[in-house]
Amino acid sequence: MTSAAFALALSAAVIHAVWNVLVGGARDPRAATAVAMLAAAAVGLPAAIAGWRVSADAVPWMVPSSALELLYAFLLAAAYRRAAVGVVYPIARGAAPVIVLLFAVLTGVGTNVGQIGGVVMVCAGILLVSRGRAAASRTDVLMALGVAATIAGYTIVDKHGIEHASAVAYFECVLAPAALLYAAWTASRLGIGALLAEVGLKTVGAGIGMFVAYALVLAALDQAPAAAVAAVRESSIVIAAVLAAVLLREPLGRRGIAGAAAVAAGVAVTALA
Repeated sequence: MTSAAFALALSAAVIHAVWNVLVGGARDPRAATAVAMLAAAAVGLPAAIAGWRVSADAVPWMVPSSALELLYAFLLAAAYRRAAVGVVYPIARGAAPVIVLLFAVLTGVGTNVGQIGGVVMVCAGILLVSRGRAAASRTDVLMALGVAATIAGYTIVDKHGIEHASAVAYFECVLAPAALLYAAWTASRLGIGALLAEVGLKTVGAGIGMFVAYALVLAALDQAPAAAVAAVRESSIVIAAVLAAVLLREPLGRRGIAGAAAVAAGVAVTALA
């Protein structure tokens, strides 16, 4: 992995962690998520148009991916509304690739000792994160795992869909409908005033971060193997836990630190095995 690719992947990890902390620490994560998604779709539109390439064959993949993106928004905002970022983020980001791996195994793709070891490390890390936080209930953990399941779902779908479109155009076609539907639902439940109240530098910055993190990962993938990029990206799990402690004043005990580190290491081992 070149130093340039490493820098791109690490930058994506930092930005991804930052936007999650910004959304998770908002007064109302539901409204903040809606504003951030709309901002991400708006920022990505010019780039999507400039590099537009979308085949009709991509549509059957875009529709379920957008539905999963919408479900992801619902679950993520709900999870951040009741649980700490330092609980939700490590579990959601760490368990997602494990679910993808398990799906691959169930569909006939082989595995190896390294990948199994990585899965064990992730599971151990999740237990440490959940038990290291007094406020982490079983419901909190289950909601975070629900977020992980949606991430795994659209990852599996997008692996096929991206073959029929340019990456940014595909991302825009998936994100924009989900962003509009989620914003409409949030406005109907909370009122348009709730959305307007969350419009600001933090939420708009979070939306820009969504798009920029995605673009940086694409740039890294152009210079390095996917497994290596994925391994570096998972450093965001530790970064988010530290940022949540510093910016949101979430308690970060030894178990929380060890759990986040174990999850990140487990995913890295799984990706590189």
